[in-house]
Amino acid sequence: MSTALIIVDIQNDYFLNGKMELSNPDKAAANAAKVLAWFRENNKDNIFHVQHIASSPELGFFLPDTEGAEIHETVLPLEDENIIVKNFPNSFLKTDLESKLRENGVTKVVVVGMMTHMCIDATVRAAVDLGFETTLIEDACATRDLAYQGKVVPAEQVHTAFVSALNGMYAKVNSTEDFLQQNN
Repeated sequence: MSTALIIVDIQNDYFLNGKMELSNPDKAAANAAKVLAWFRENNKDNIFHVQHIASSPELGFFLPDTEGAEIHETVLPLEDENIIVKNFPNSFLKTDLESKLRENGVTKVVVVGMMTHMCIDATVRAAVDLGFETTLIEDACATRDLAYQGKVVPAEQVHTAFVSALNGMYAKVNSTEDFLQQNN
């Protein structure tokens, strides 16, 4: 059984002064970098960087050919690592991610990245629906405050709610430290 790392949307627009700043993106990216380093040392053929490129300027961020759409320096892909470009929250939708995973004999995926409530949620659920055993490294993910009808839900609560919803039924949820300890 082969395991792949899927790094979702750790891109400049989510960081300080970006067009869609998240809460604590640096901490999440640093943890994602630790998981990436483990994969580079132990499973270098199964690393997939997912990069969201806005298909419409109305999105307001991840616009084509902008610095904000570039993958953040903490997890920059190496020359031989896979980059999957997507236009939707689900990393599998209208991309070749699934076919590349299957070509490599992947049956398990580890997911890290941004935003917990959107692209991480959509990607984890899709991975499970496609039959991949999925692990989510929750502290290698970040999100932002959300608002609905004048009520603001702080990012930490948004993150906890979505991770809690995925835990068990959809994914095994781990911290970076637990993942690294269990795989050393």
